[in-house]
Amino acid sequence: MMDSRNTAHPAWLTSRRLRVHGLILAICLWSTYAWILSSPGLLDRNRIVKGADFLHFYTLGSLVREHRSAQLYDMEVQSTLTQERVPQVGRVRFVPLYGPQVSLFFAPLSMLPYSQALLVWLLLNAASYALCCYVLWKKCPNLQSESMLIFILALAYPGFFHVIAWGQTSGLALACFTAAYLALRSQRYFLAGLALGCLIFKPQLGLATAFVILGTGEWMIVLGALLAALAQLSVGWLYYGTSVMRDYFQHLVHVRSLFSQLEPRPYQMHSLRSFWAMLVPWPHLASALYVITAVAVLAMTLYCWRTRASLNLRFAALLIATVLVSPHLTVYDLVILAPAYLLLADWIVADGRASARNLGMLLYLGYALPLFGPLSIWTHLQLSVPAMAAILWMIFRATESQTEAVSDAIAAKV
Repeated sequence: MMDSRNTAHPAWLTSRRLRVHGLILAICLWSTYAWILSSPGLLDRNRIVKGADFLHFYTLGSLVREHRSAQLYDMEVQSTLTQERVPQVGRVRFVPLYGPQVSLFFAPLSMLPYSQALLVWLLLNAASYALCCYVLWKKCPNLQSESMLIFILALAYPGFFHVIAWGQTSGLALACFTAAYLALRSQRYFLAGLALGCLIFKPQLGLATAFVILGTGEWMIVLGALLAALAQLSVGWLYYGTSVMRDYFQHLVHVRSLFSQLEPRPYQMHSLRSFWAMLVPWPHLASALYVITAVAVLAMTLYCWRTRASLNLRFAALLIATVLVSPHLTVYDLVILAPAYLLLADWIVADGRASARNLGMLLYLGYALPLFGPLSIWTHLQLSVPAMAAILWMIFRATESQTEAVSDAIAAKV
């Protein structure tokens, strides 16, 4: 979500132009989505079940209700159960990698017919996303005059669109990051840790955060995160027992062997690992490049957090690093970048320097480029990843400038 005033951006990147672009994009995305879903029954016009991935969560919840804990990580049993609960779908298979606590979360929804459960889930996702965007926008004083622009760009955001289209859980991750940001603003570090620890249901989204909070010695955040993660896992352990938890951790340990099943559409992946895997035909070299670039991203992010730069810049850097270093990051997970766009847009409007204008252009690209992911089928180049890396680099340079300014101000007082 980006704001633009003529004094803070190149002439072509105006508030009016952004509204028009966002409105066109929103109309195209959501009208296409409505048309695809308009076919009767539970299958859309592409013969894919409506809600897509939500069917997996619905099945997990059904396993809880039927007290079939032993099958929680049995792919074939789940496929059979899916056919029983939603006969129109046919035979589908999902890789069971979510923690046991996730199945408990979806158990109440599995009591409803699939179509009703899906509707409830999508409405909850939309409401949660709207609330997160609204709360964050209210914390951005320089964006208060652009409420319509923010609304349009939030509605058109590809990350949000894919959360709804796929019926995914990434909206919960956005809520965790939003709560963590609000807690950090209030200097309630333990509460921030609790919010970040709740990301254990998508552990790949917690890697960058774990590195940063350990590297900066934020022990109250670490304590809160550990307690939240352990509490979430303990719920699954107390309900299912040790054998199910053992199955879960075994699946996590061997997740590398499941990437081909987890990522049937590589063009929908937007992290450094998938970037190099698509670009470099030699797996070992691609893995090495992923590790090297991920370490560089983490190092820059840690540097940002060790400076006196504003929380808005540091938190935006953390979110972008989260996306880049994640070993498994699908297009719907990009919804967690919504706070980064808002916070950076607020900083850009307030700053107004040439570097800020350049960052505004990069935000525009980072916002839109995930739409062109399918082109990487032929080009083998996922353009969104270098765009995000460039944004992180600009944040890194901005934090250096802020730190120097603060140091100069302190020295002047002395």
